[in-house]
Amino acid sequence: MRAALNSRLLWIGIATLVVGLVLPIYASGYVLGLLTVAFYTAVFAMSWDLLFGFAGEVNFGPTFLIGLGAYAAGILDARLSPHISIWVCVLAGAAAAVIGGVLLALPALRVRGPYFGLTTLVAVLMLQNFIVVFAGWTGGEIGLTVPDVISIDAHVNYWIAFGFMAVSGVILFGLSRSPIGLILQASGQDAVQAGALGFNVAKHKLAAFVVSAFFSGLAGALMVFYMGTASVGTFVDVAVGVQVIIAAVLGGRRTVVGPAIGAIFLIGMGELLRPLGELATLIVSVMALAVIMFFPDGFLGMLLGKARP
Repeated sequence: MRAALNSRLLWIGIATLVVGLVLPIYASGYVLGLLTVAFYTAVFAMSWDLLFGFAGEVNFGPTFLIGLGAYAAGILDARLSPHISIWVCVLAGAAAAVIGGVLLALPALRVRGPYFGLTTLVAVLMLQNFIVVFAGWTGGEIGLTVPDVISIDAHVNYWIAFGFMAVSGVILFGLSRSPIGLILQASGQDAVQAGALGFNVAKHKLAAFVVSAFFSGLAGALMVFYMGTASVGTFVDVAVGVQVIIAAVLGGRRTVVGPAIGAIFLIGMGELLRPLGELATLIVSVMALAVIMFFPDGFLGMLLGKARP
């Protein structure tokens, strides 16, 4: 407990939460809407960080899990509304992501290094093709219209997204500092040695994949009921996955808090520079590349210096 209270990373996380609690008093509905999307993206990034930052497995396809959660919830609502609750659809989306994650992880975790990443990337391409082929159910390239939304009040949507991000962050942070998190770090750094010490590396990595899938799918399902629509470009596209990965690395991997900060930064900068058109993407990309090259530990690495929490 004393070590946790002395952790600068913990206090940075608390400060971030305090800012989030105060913002709705001063921010406009437009800013709250932007932050709502940023908070869901933050959960995507934190979930990805658990698998890569701690378990050492490079998942090039985070949108496979996100897309499963979003489309499962959206299709269920579109077909059964108003006979089914939004929250049942959200839970169904999370369950679909977990099931899909397990089915993907069982064969993917048998391979190492770039082959694992390629397997997850292929899964994203397969999901994209599935959405296009079964357009009658998924809406195809046009997108799926979801008849229900959680709320039309910007403040309500903000608090739901903020609360979800905060709870997810606390759970993932606690998990990363638990014995399971330490085993994941050990297996990520040297799987052979971790196995020699008696740890079941495959079981712990599978558990990390399942947890990552649950939070990714749950965030995707909640986000689809905020946006009122699901499309490949919003949830499944490879570019969305790249944005999630950049956010996690930019904020500081193996920190949980860092990816959330990185996601909020990316969404905020992208919107701030939007008047510049395509030049905005270039500027944000150059800034992200500079941070990654010169500060490998990301934003939190700069704040924490060489010290580790």
